[in-house]
Amino acid sequence: MGVIETLIVTTAIAGVVGTGLGGLIGALFQKDSSRTVSLLLSFAGGVMLSVVCFDLIAESIEANMGIWIVIASIVLGVAVIYLLNHLIDKKTNPEVPHIDEHHPKTADDLNELIHSDHYQHHREKKDNKFNLFIAGIIMASAIALHNVPEGMTIGASYASNNGVMGSAALVLAILIGLHNIPEGMAVSVPLISGGMGKAKAVLITAASGFPTILGALLGYLLGDIGAVGLTLSLGFASGAMLYVVFGEILPQAILMYHSKLPAFSAITGMLVGLMIIFG
Repeated sequence: MGVIETLIVTTAIAGVVGTGLGGLIGALFQKDSSRTVSLLLSFAGGVMLSVVCFDLIAESIEANMGIWIVIASIVLGVAVIYLLNHLIDKKTNPEVPHIDEHHPKTADDLNELIHSDHYQHHREKKDNKFNLFIAGIIMASAIALHNVPEGMTIGASYASNNGVMGSAALVLAILIGLHNIPEGMAVSVPLISGGMGKAKAVLITAASGFPTILGALLGYLLGDIGAVGLTLSLGFASGAMLYVVFGEILPQAILMYHSKLPAFSAITGMLVGLMIIFG
């Protein structure tokens, strides 16, 4: 296989298969999975933090394009993902009755975080199929949004190794695939609990992994145009992943299991990430 084909297949396994497998596990064992999913999510978040901070950002700095370009690209990554999340929230929150001026500014329930409550509200109103389809698209977009920067981390790492699937890109793909399993579980459980059929919930969950492929292609093509492109690609992907970890993955873990254990699980994940990078 060529460079692009290898990248697509790798990220498809990490994104679509990993997320879909998690959705299937969540569909089969949704009643007792909250604690397990929470700890797996926080552990995966910790591993990703190590990879971003001690590998991707470090590699971006080593491209020698200047620390301010690195910082600017990280800030841009954070800002873009935050803005996209904000736009989805702005669209969906006013349509859900319990989210009013007295509601906390951030999601206080897993269903709110992935906007499955928005889909369920339209379903309970017995809206027409078009409105349900739009609500489903919005929900799938909220679920899929973070998969773009995850893919970019693989693509950018691939580009930094001159189009060869090196150990860093392979480790990232494996990590993202493993991380997508508990995340897929976290997505399918509230969908099924809200009344969606198991097969449909698993398919939606798997489909939310497709943006991983788009992100990987974007990260590779941007990183392949030279040192500036590589710095921007690695920095942007790192910033986007930092927002995903702190703005989505860790809040998901805490919302699913109110305990100090997710914090210790995230720390353990960071230590494992260090062992993977420097071991």
